[in-house]
Amino acid sequence: MNATLDILLEQVRACRLCAEHLPHGPRPVLRASPSARLLIVGQAPGTRVHASGIPWDDQSGKRLRQWMGIAPEVFYDESKVAIIPMGFCYPGKGKSGDLPPRAECAQHWHQQLLPLLPNVQLTLLVGKYAQDYFLGERTSPTLTETVTNWADYLPAYMPLPHPSPRNQFWLRRNPWFEQEAIPVLQQLVAEALG
Repeated sequence: MNATLDILLEQVRACRLCAEHLPHGPRPVLRASPSARLLIVGQAPGTRVHASGIPWDDQSGKRLRQWMGIAPEVFYDESKVAIIPMGFCYPGKGKSGDLPPRAECAQHWHQQLLPLLPNVQLTLLVGKYAQDYFLGERTSPTLTETVTNWADYLPAYMPLPHPSPRNQFWLRRNPWFEQEAIPVLQQLVAEALG
């Protein structure tokens, strides 16, 4: 199965499915291994991640690792943690931040990639795009409602807000998240990584 996943990851990295829509060109950023026990599904790489090719290599990633209670060397150990965003490449800048992830990635690749991760115990759904895709009709109308009801999606999924510094206002308005959800998240991450 590892050879199959390796071949598929090479196909993803060579993909030009939506190249014409990407202002900085395609540079798919993802990591996966059949042994991974934790899956992180975010939105799409930002400019810094596009430049480095390292997922969550920014302030959002730093906060996400703090929330998870794990060190960078664990976070970036693809034998433990798979990182497959909704959009694999930087989508470009919009009026108020980055554009949404290109839908082609998830539609074309997720159904092929996810079955090759049989050991995933917990999937972190970071942001509304991931939550809507994975939870479907079970998701609430707003991200806040979905994240508030995080326990309803366990043990398979844990919905999270985006850890971007731009979300400071959301975090200040929802102190329960760091007080109640983060300790549970850290426990679940520790259990999943065994």
